[in-house]
Amino acid sequence: MTLTELKYIVAVAREKHFGHAAEACFVAQPTLSVAIKKLEDELGVVIFERGGMEISMTPLGAQIVAQAERVLEQTAAIKEIAKQNKDPLAGPLRLGVIYTIAPYLLPPLVKTMIEQVPQMPLVLQENFTVRLIESLRQGELDAAIMALPFSDQGLMVQALYDEPFVVALPKHHAWAKRESIAAEELKSETMLLLGNGHCFRDQVLEVCPEMSRFSTTGDGIARTFEGSSLETIRHMVASGIGITVLPKASVPDMQTKDGMLRYIPFSPPDPSRRVVIAWRKSFTRKAAIDAIRQAVLSCDLHGVTMLHDAETAEAMEA
Repeated sequence: MTLTELKYIVAVAREKHFGHAAEACFVAQPTLSVAIKKLEDELGVVIFERGGMEISMTPLGAQIVAQAERVLEQTAAIKEIAKQNKDPLAGPLRLGVIYTIAPYLLPPLVKTMIEQVPQMPLVLQENFTVRLIESLRQGELDAAIMALPFSDQGLMVQALYDEPFVVALPKHHAWAKRESIAAEELKSETMLLLGNGHCFRDQVLEVCPEMSRFSTTGDGIARTFEGSSLETIRHMVASGIGITVLPKASVPDMQTKDGMLRYIPFSPPDPSRRVVIAWRKSFTRKAAIDAIRQAVLSCDLHGVTMLHDAETAEAMEA
């Protein structure tokens, strides 16, 4: 049994496809398949059910893969302990960021990190919350910046900032000169939302629960469209298709009178999200997490409230 074989079975469990797993491991599919078959023969068990378009794990295979994940995580921890003995801030840090935060936080964050800890370059990944959590658990990421709520066993979290939401309208919309908008008023409008998988979509649906019905009656949202990114949705709003809700950091100037958009705050209590940094409980470079957090707190993000005194949470419960 080798660590490479354990890495292969974890990859197949994640991808549910031998070919995709081989690509993720940068090996040929026959190499990966032979190694997994060798491991199954050595253990005398079947880890994966083969057949059909999708690979599934046997009940015993699921237990073996879970243990393999822990072994790989502990192996990575040994390497990190060795690095930490030298300098916990030396060497790259693998940081994940969700799609609705990355475009607005990363430009100032990368600049600040270069100024404050140039010896620790960031290896960045944008993805959905669920994929970032999976990558954290498997040791493919060191830390991730995401928005609450989420839950996963074994993750430590520390708050970074609170970010209110605002309404984006076409400049000729009837509400364009309003001082504020109540959340319940959104149900009468054509709304533009992010597609499934984006946690910000779920947060917007919490602002106006009527949207989740996708109703065409007067009782719910008039109509909805989906976009692939906040910037795509912003362009759709400008074209007059409907309105949307945006995180305030994505709106550099609430008072702008130029262009095709108008931004209106919500009436109190204005909806918001809490942005946090998360990492595995077993991750040993805590000084690196602290450096990332301090760099975020130094960033000039429009409209957010930085949480300088936030305490580290206990490991989150599943």
